[in-house]
Amino acid sequence: MVKAMRHPSSAPDGPSLDSIRAIVKTALSEDIGPGDITTSSIIPDAMSAEGIITAEEEILLAGVRVAEEVFRTLDPRVEFEAFAGDGDPLKSGDKIIRVRGRARALLTGERVALNFLQRLSGVAALSRRYAEAVKGLPVRIVDTRKTTPGLRGLEKYAVRVGGCWNHRYGLFDGVLIKENHIVLTPGVAEAISLAKGNIPHTLKVEVEVRNLEEVREAIRGGADIIMLDNMDIPAMRDAVRMIRGHKEREILIEASGGMSLDRIREVAATGVNLISVGALTHSASWLNISMDLYETD
Repeated sequence: MVKAMRHPSSAPDGPSLDSIRAIVKTALSEDIGPGDITTSSIIPDAMSAEGIITAEEEILLAGVRVAEEVFRTLDPRVEFEAFAGDGDPLKSGDKIIRVRGRARALLTGERVALNFLQRLSGVAALSRRYAEAVKGLPVRIVDTRKTTPGLRGLEKYAVRVGGCWNHRYGLFDGVLIKENHIVLTPGVAEAISLAKGNIPHTLKVEVEVRNLEEVREAIRGGADIIMLDNMDIPAMRDAVRMIRGHKEREILIEASGGMSLDRIREVAATGVNLISVGALTHSASWLNISMDLYETD
């Protein structure tokens, strides 16, 4: 399980091998079904080949271990050589991976391996842009649960490769009271009280607020983290002053909602501790990575 808000590095720990294998198995099953008709009809079973995977534009690499598992699942004897690792910035034309083995296995695994590399590198690259945009300011850019179903562990890993941080992994490892929770309770402070009365004392309670009145209620209710949702910059500044003025305990402040690259630094300058950005995963572009195959003896 990925822990919340893990410290990023150029090559952070990724999902477990068992988790990667399960994801790869599902992806291959989806693509291959009962068999790769094209490859099996024209490529001899005994033929060997070598594939070179190359960056076709500037990228921040992520997903090498996943790509390796794709080919090893199809051909356990495959030779796999990585020329770069996750977290490495690459230029167009840079070689990433050399893979050598049964030609059928390489052809069948090509698309799935590239899909993982292109998707995860895209998430890492966008995360790096956000991290660089707030460089020098005491703030963390964190992701959200807006991830591709089934790929959350991989995408949150790619966020860390890019230099950003993980928010909670799922519904089970953090209390976050959102607007739709609050409308079904008597109010912000009451929702916080209910949560604190029904969870272990070791867990923090975060609550989403939309205006300064709800900020006051969140403080009164004992929130540990207050999320300022879709507030404009002046309102954020007022909310930060209000929360910082509460001296009884330290309260973390998170900003969320519409956090685009062109405004992220201005938001960070309001004094919030965290900025959650769904775009890190839901709006990352796939990067251009290709594979060329050659017959070998």
